[in-house]
Amino acid sequence: MRGDKIMDATDEIVKEIIEGKIVYPEKEIDAKTLDWNAHAVFQGVYLKHLVKGEDTDGKFSSHLVKVEAGCEIGEHVHEEQWELHEIISGVGKGVIAEKEITYKLGVFGVIPKGVKHKVIATDTNLYLLAKFVPALF
Repeated sequence: MRGDKIMDATDEIVKEIIEGKIVYPEKEIDAKTLDWNAHAVFQGVYLKHLVKGEDTDGKFSSHLVKVEAGCEIGEHVHEEQWELHEIISGVGKGVIAEKEITYKLGVFGVIPKGVKHKVIATDTNLYLLAKFVPALF
């Protein structure tokens, strides 16, 4: 999917990110030109790859993630990466090493490598920035 077609029109924070720019010393990318990618495993989950490992020598990556209402990113583990969830819109639940957290604007979930975690969108779409060190891809 292209551009902002997947976005909820009333969400200003998400809108600003989608219409924003990714600026490197040698290039600039309009975020709205980046594809939304359906998650390969989890239904109702979409990722926009804002910063890829190929642009950071594999040091980190950053992804805008949408989890549709009633959907989830099921339990999984990243053996090699730390992950940071920055919740930017919606309400849901994060489970990190069996600790349940209300995911809402202003909450940051810190997930060490090798730790089981999942994300659940309840009644609303949930948007978060997922950052990985080292890069996920």
